[in-house]
Amino acid sequence: MQHHLCDTCGTQFALSDAPPRACPICQDDRQYVGWSGQHWTTHEALAARFKLRIGEDDGLLAFAVAGSFAIPQRVLLLPTEAGNVLWESLSLVTDEAVAALRERGGVDRIVISHPHFYSSMVQWSEALGGVPILLHHNDRAWVQRPARCIEHWQGDRLSLGAGVTLVRTGGHFPGSTALHWATGPRGGGALFVGDSPQVASNRRSVSFLYSSPNFVPLGPREVMAMRERLAGLAYDDVYGYSWGRNIIGGAQAAVEASFDRHLQIMTTV
Repeated sequence: MQHHLCDTCGTQFALSDAPPRACPICQDDRQYVGWSGQHWTTHEALAARFKLRIGEDDGLLAFAVAGSFAIPQRVLLLPTEAGNVLWESLSLVTDEAVAALRERGGVDRIVISHPHFYSSMVQWSEALGGVPILLHHNDRAWVQRPARCIEHWQGDRLSLGAGVTLVRTGGHFPGSTALHWATGPRGGGALFVGDSPQVASNRRSVSFLYSSPNFVPLGPREVMAMRERLAGLAYDDVYGYSWGRNIIGGAQAAVEASFDRHLQIMTTV
């Protein structure tokens, strides 16, 4: 019995004797099946091929798979006034990474923005002592390895206390989530996003996409709803989904300008 991992998206599945017949996440039109077909690996095989990059990303402890595997997201430890939050998840869990987290006071909860980053979330929780994983209720059908540590929250906002708020932005997935930290690591507030919105490569703007790899934009209705859900939150910085893909300073103005640009383009006939 193995917890098989999809080689394209990095999602870990429930125990089975043989690999699943297909990966529902990759078959969905927001993702894609690898060009050479569906392939599977295991955590043990992954650990034999890769290590984790551990370092600082704009003032926060960060982890990412070193090398080319699946989606290149990175994880951040947020030492907030509401406790230590592990933002996002990876397919690979290592003793070195767990030790680095424990040196910083451990992890109180894991929060993940959307199903493409669920990866080995349950294995991370187990390695950290069974900490809860917070996922939005609207995306519960995409969980491929159910576990008691997973908690599904509902609604458009959830306060974790002391200036830390989860926001259902929607768009990319119905339950796509951003995290707002009122002070942030630099004191001016920070917004942590996955793909809704997505920090652009120029690190001066964000994009609004239904599918990033398949280049499908979001329509005006979804983007206007996202803007309304983020309204009233103050922040200087936005941390994107991968290492260094952040807007540090002036981020709120950049996001608002990006909303204006996208809506103008999408509504121009």
